[in-house]
Amino acid sequence: MTIERIVIATRSEGKMRELRELFAEASLAVTDPNELGIPESAVEDELEKFDTFEANALAKARYFMMKSGGLPTVADDSGLVVDALGGLPGVRSKRWSGRSDITGLALDNANNAKLIRELEGVELSEKGIKAHLRFPFAARYVCAAAYVDRLGELTAGGQTTGVIIREPRGSNGFGYDPYFQSEAVDGTFGEATMEQKSRVSHRGRAFRALIEALRLRGLAR
Repeated sequence: MTIERIVIATRSEGKMRELRELFAEASLAVTDPNELGIPESAVEDELEKFDTFEANALAKARYFMMKSGGLPTVADDSGLVVDALGGLPGVRSKRWSGRSDITGLALDNANNAKLIRELEGVELSEKGIKAHLRFPFAARYVCAAAYVDRLGELTAGGQTTGVIIREPRGSNGFGYDPYFQSEAVDGTFGEATMEQKSRVSHRGRAFRALIEALRLRGLAR
């Protein structure tokens, strides 16, 4: 029995655009919390409280499945991992700036400002000699995608590698995209088209793997 409609558990317009394209490729119908009239709640900000991307993705999918009356639901948690920062911002990527009073582009700008500020302060200490490390910095985007329905749960992961540059390039994408120079496209994710980014992004890879898992279970064509 195939799925008739899947809830994409996000309030992010940028993420919704990416995921609608992916599910359309798989001929799967989707909806979202806003279309379903699910009022936004402060509870949603507390769902991503775990230490792994997978646990956060499952928490969001479970919550919105319940709020939608039991419709099959997908969610993801993703973030930027920078080795020079010890893996930060990681699962705290969205909330890294600590600015709970802003959303959207303003929040992206605050997070990016902290990213560059933290990297500018990174030092390497070797044999008692301290030196500042320089841009670009190795980084990767990581994503965990989760599917939940009344019968069970599935998860899948994806990542993509690149470097963090000092000055942003491009106005496409969202989050840290203008600062993330991808190894898989010619430029930053902020310069890439949605189609280019979708083919190689951490989120695209995770959700394509998740959709394939649904196919193997006979839930998708």
